[in-house]
Amino acid sequence: MNLPYFDLSGKVAMITGGATGIGKGIAQGLAEAGAKVVIIARRLDVCEKTCLEIQEKSGADSFAYCCDITNSKAIKDTVEKTIQSCGHIDILVNNAGIGGSEKPILKMTDQDWDSVINTNLKSVFTLTREVVTRMVEEKNGGKIINIASIGAHKGWPNMSAYCAAKAGCVQLTKVMALEWATKNIQANAILPGYFETPMNTHFFNSDEGKKIIRTDIPVKRLAQIEEIKGVAILLASKASSFMTGSSIVIDGGQTSR
Repeated sequence: MNLPYFDLSGKVAMITGGATGIGKGIAQGLAEAGAKVVIIARRLDVCEKTCLEIQEKSGADSFAYCCDITNSKAIKDTVEKTIQSCGHIDILVNNAGIGGSEKPILKMTDQDWDSVINTNLKSVFTLTREVVTRMVEEKNGGKIINIASIGAHKGWPNMSAYCAAKAGCVQLTKVMALEWATKNIQANAILPGYFETPMNTHFFNSDEGKKIIRTDIPVKRLAQIEEIKGVAILLASKASSFMTGSSIVIDGGQTSR
């Protein structure tokens, strides 16, 4: 089947937190659609391992960089390295994030709050600003995909910083969409629910985790990483050229209750 509007051949996609979990799935999907992928995370060895897997499975070129996305200088240096290696950046996926300390508000420290906000929200602003500056200079348009969470819509006890950051990410996406609409740069967000990853397998195999699946998710199962690839390809491709400022929820119906 020939679907040229989903073809990412010749495109360069940068994915933060792309070495594991949802970010890795997105990187694999974009590579399968033809893009070169640049994977950014703190652990270079894990990035390199994922790049090797992607190259073996899809044949796509991939690049690994170690970068602290809360550090403005590290961001600038990594974007510069990517431009030197690949020539341009067409797609940015802001996926890296942390859950935080899971403390009630009255027991949170300033450091607890700042750590989550800086990683989950400020880094989206800082990295996107750097990348879109290059996109505007190139005048070839681009795609910004921000990975938020259903926590942007739902309040979870002991997750104040996380929920605030993800809600902020959704609003930031809308402002990005408005500011860059005439520059052919589309910004959209994906709001995942509970996906099965190596980090949460143990929890969701516990009695408490099984109860959440049974009572909170209408489809009665966790999402699989494969189930985010198609949405990511849509938002990275020509198929979404008139789609900007949108938020796509992937949660098995959880927020429909």
